[in-house]
Amino acid sequence: MAIREINFDGIVGPSHNYAGLSLGNLASARNAGAESRPRSAALQGLDKMRANLALGLVQGLFVPQPRPARGWLEQLGTTIGDAEPVLAANAMSASAMWAANAATISPAADTADGRCHLTVANLKTMAHRSHEWPATLAQLRLAFAHPAFVVHAPVPAAFGDEGAANHMRLTPAHGEPGVEVFVYGVSGGPFPARQHLEASKAIARLHRLDPGRTIFAAQSEDAIAAGAFHNDVVAVANGPILLAHEHAFADRGALVGELESKVPGFELVEVAEAEVPLGDAIRSYLFNAQLVTPPDGAMTLVAPTECRDTPSVAAWIERHLASNGAIRRVEYVDVRQSMANGGGPACLRLRVACEPDTVDPRFLVDEAKLDRLAEVIARHWPETIHVAELQSPALLADVERARSVLLETLNLDELMSG
Repeated sequence: MAIREINFDGIVGPSHNYAGLSLGNLASARNAGAESRPRSAALQGLDKMRANLALGLVQGLFVPQPRPARGWLEQLGTTIGDAEPVLAANAMSASAMWAANAATISPAADTADGRCHLTVANLKTMAHRSHEWPATLAQLRLAFAHPAFVVHAPVPAAFGDEGAANHMRLTPAHGEPGVEVFVYGVSGGPFPARQHLEASKAIARLHRLDPGRTIFAAQSEDAIAAGAFHNDVVAVANGPILLAHEHAFADRGALVGELESKVPGFELVEVAEAEVPLGDAIRSYLFNAQLVTPPDGAMTLVAPTECRDTPSVAAWIERHLASNGAIRRVEYVDVRQSMANGGGPACLRLRVACEPDTVDPRFLVDEAKLDRLAEVIARHWPETIHVAELQSPALLADVERARSVLLETLNLDELMSG
């Protein structure tokens, strides 16, 4: 079977809320304390998966993690009922839905042993995400148990790693050897740089990558300070195409030069500050769109509706399409509940290039499975949550019950406890 790129989307969990826990994520801070809509958020996520299926893409999923994170609270000597409100909010976060932070992926064509390597991210910079990796690792080891894969535990927490959100792969085709670009941060002014260079180097070694086809590039400090907390807020790659903002990288010239020399057919699609100011790019999440190649070969940008609603971004997209550029089609998706918490279409998915029949089929979806999941979500996900309710016994019971029903529907009983 041929190598295909599979997008594994995180199902938005029933505890989805706006506690504003992510320093440097402007949308998260802007909507802190607002009422969230978990049911709408999860259904919007399913609709995005349907849109990918309609394009002819292979689509997968990851399930929500146990919430509250009772084991993590126990390590801190407390319970969800007794914890201070901020600590309780950290234990109720649904941020694992942003699967781009789950792991870093190196397809088999890039690795010395010819196996696809996955390293789960430690996410140590933010408390509410630092406890996600054990449950993520359990899902990855189940979904990718086939010998074609190697699943690694996280790099030591001394070095922050935030997964594929800071990693790009450029290649003539998904099944061919590629050049892997690890983007790290040095400083972001008032905000933390979340991806450490040493973490990226460790992953490259663990994945047994060819040093001659591995690039380490610093993210622009201006981008981090402006709210680009991950590289995928200002740049996205697909095939031989790099779509990036003018201010995405600290040394744009050096990176582009290397890619031009190492990637056959490389093309930079650069968005100038004069056309789309960095602030507009971050508010609209133009670069946090999914850039994909459907079977018909027409490279497609799966963009949030906020791009259509932002004049400078909408105008750039129209100009690019009219120019017969690398991107031939744009599909808009409504993921407003995720966007309000700081995650666009690209945040919601982890890309894995592999043979689909090597993946546990319980993690792959079709329309019928999405219909069943929609029924579960419509029946069991809370309609609304306010942060003041996060320690409510009734809400806690509803959240835990909802996840259990979802796992039963997917026959993933192995994940009931984690």
